[in-house]
Amino acid sequence: MTDTTAPAPRRPGEQALAALGLNAPALDPSDASPHTFPGGGRWRTEVPSVEGPEALAVVLKEASRLDVPIHRISQGSGVWMLTDAEITEMVEATAERDIELCLFTGPRGTWDIGASTRTDSKGAGLRARGHDAVAGCVEDAVRATELGVKCLLIADEGVLWTLHRARVEGILPADTTFKVSALIGPVNPTAYAVYENLGGDSINVPSDLTLDHLTEIRRVSGAPMDMYIEAPDDLGGYVRMYEVAELIRRGAPIYLKFGLSKAPGIYPYGNHMRDLTLATAKERVRRGRLALDLLARHGADGEMAPLGSRLPGDLKRFGNPS
Repeated sequence: MTDTTAPAPRRPGEQALAALGLNAPALDPSDASPHTFPGGGRWRTEVPSVEGPEALAVVLKEASRLDVPIHRISQGSGVWMLTDAEITEMVEATAERDIELCLFTGPRGTWDIGASTRTDSKGAGLRARGHDAVAGCVEDAVRATELGVKCLLIADEGVLWTLHRARVEGILPADTTFKVSALIGPVNPTAYAVYENLGGDSINVPSDLTLDHLTEIRRVSGAPMDMYIEAPDDLGGYVRMYEVAELIRRGAPIYLKFGLSKAPGIYPYGNHMRDLTLATAKERVRRGRLALDLLARHGADGEMAPLGSRLPGDLKRFGNPS
């Protein structure tokens, strides 16, 4: 009888190093995350910084050409930077391919009159300053969901809790999901659990967290994690291509985000940045293909969540928010 059992995934350089007597320490099974996405699978993919319909068309075309599976596409400039027609076009194009579209909500620290984010301490960071900024985020959320957007990107704890309350009360659709931005990403397991309880459905952690940090988080929370495999320069510019398999093993359920280092910032996007935005959108998809190729070469490309899946499963929340 033929043995159809798949070989165990190998680690980068494993065979060559073993031949030289430089074996890596054995993996500790207790480090592995016990969690999965609902419906199966331990990892999903995301292409970030897709700033409008034209960039989206470039991403979809390149993903088809390079055979890059995409679960989620996100935008960073904000709902307010898109017309109703542009949002509708993006909603329809992603829905046609069963891809989740995630748009950023409202004003945040670097785009208002506050100067503290430009100081060495960064002040309040990129959060929503004052009632009016929260109101702007709520306005964006209501408008976007009315146009068919099902995922909102959030960079403020108060906005997250407010929108979660709106979801519970039926002001926003019950199947709306909230993605916590890397701009406020938690760096310890307790903070990660707080974001989950505030209403976060997937939580972006900074890409400089160690593998041990991911294991610590997974011992207290099963909420989906987002992580840049390659981070933009304003988030550190980290490139963790060779760690993808271990990031999945430790951090599942995890969204692999295909960012781009050594590229100028493009937020808030406008036509004056068109060529750069389209070129970087295309290259992000190529970076995704490189990461997926690495997984395949190491025999670690199994357990991808089904395409079209988007919900986070049952998560912990603080008591009745009403």
